Amino acid sequence: MTTQNKLSVGEVAPDFSLEGSDGKTHKLSALRGRKVVLYFYPRDNTPGCTQEACDFRDASARFGQAVIFGVSPDSVASHVRFVNKLGLPFVLLADPGAELAARYGAYGEKVMYGKKSLGIIRSTFVIDEAGRLAAVYGKVSIKGHVEQVLSIVGEDGAKVGSAHA
Repeated sequence: MTTQNKLSVGEVAPDFSLEGSDGKTHKLSALRGRKVVLYFYPRDNTPGCTQEACDFRDASARFGQAVIFGVSPDSVASHVRFVNKLGLPFVLLADPGAELAARYGAYGEKVMYGKKSLGIIRSTFVIDEAGRLAAVYGKVSIKGHVEQVLSIVGEDGAKVGSAHA
């Protein structure tokens, strides 16, 4: 698998239908009329991914009506354990084979400890009420990232704007 083209602000967000940690199937198209924060992360229970999930958890009330989804190739069972361990108030979506990540440009070559490999590129997408990308954050640095996302979504989930990082 190779990474797909990078998505840009203003484009229609690729639809998806993925199983979540809540046992339900979630479709982006069913969420029209609400903002969606879709963040891709490499793996449950790793230090960086745990920190990112906790940062979104700790700020989740500030996102108001916006829907937050974390997405990784981990299984639903792994996501359930991760959600329970961290007390996450949002759903984690299973993306087996990283197919959705590839469609969003969040899968590709990365360098870790000087070694190149293919994998999930930590990325976040803010999708507006019409299903278009309001913000695209690639190669996310965890520290301060949730505040960046909140600056687009707004404290009540109602702010309008766009950004490309």
